Amino acid sequence: MTTEIYVEKNGYIATLVLNRPDKRNSLSRAMFQAIVDQLEQLRTDPSIKLLIVRGINEVAFSSGADISEFLDIRYAADNAKAYNDIALKAIDALYKFPHPTIAMIQGLAIGGGLELANACDFRLATPNSKLGITAANIGIVYNLESTKRLINIVGVAKAKEILYTANIFTAEEGKSIGLITALHEPEDIENATLHFAEHLLSKSSVANAGIKKIIQAIVDGENEENEELAQTVLNSFSSDDYNEGIQAFLHKRKPIFNK
Repeated sequence: MTTEIYVEKNGYIATLVLNRPDKRNSLSRAMFQAIVDQLEQLRTDPSIKLLIVRGINEVAFSSGADISEFLDIRYAADNAKAYNDIALKAIDALYKFPHPTIAMIQGLAIGGGLELANACDFRLATPNSKLGITAANIGIVYNLESTKRLINIVGVAKAKEILYTANIFTAEEGKSIGLITALHEPEDIENATLHFAEHLLSKSSVANAGIKKIIQAIVDGENEENEELAQTVLNSFSSDDYNEGIQAFLHKRKPIFNK
């Protein structure tokens, strides 16, 4: 049986691969659970400092939730809640992954696929990628957490346009509203994603993990540092990365941070 969610590791980089090409990587309930399980293992792996999420090929990042399950395990309110709970748990686990995350979007990123990409810190795409959230086409209400994430990325007016119209739009349009971080040609997207990942890894992992925690706290409504956040800031001043960064600055060289 083909593994529909699997992880590849390359040094400090883990890549979570959506591997259901015959269904354009549509996400089943079992796949959402597998994402939860894989991310739980990766978040406690000290060797991993960055995560890439991608589809298995150029056809799709993910075409969204598997519609064939809607009349089975997602039909009626009680069944829908059980399904939605595990889907949201997967999206939240990706959003709260402790290190930088990059969605590498080839082809379609629709509905739950774009929802998954929006939980990442960065979204790189090709010019022929297609994006959209089509909940309004099938009569379901898009959940609060993912709607908030969409608003945080593109603003209220554009979020309304994306959700109300259920239109499919291009990655170039997505870049113009801040949804897509960068565009790369199809033949370059893999190398460009890896290059960007390596650039992030050249910086302090202590700093970037802490910065991610601070940014998410602000986005999620914090206005003042709580004890945990304050300690995160203070701990950075006693880290090996801080010492290396100061020494590199004083000696006018590039820092070499331990991972």
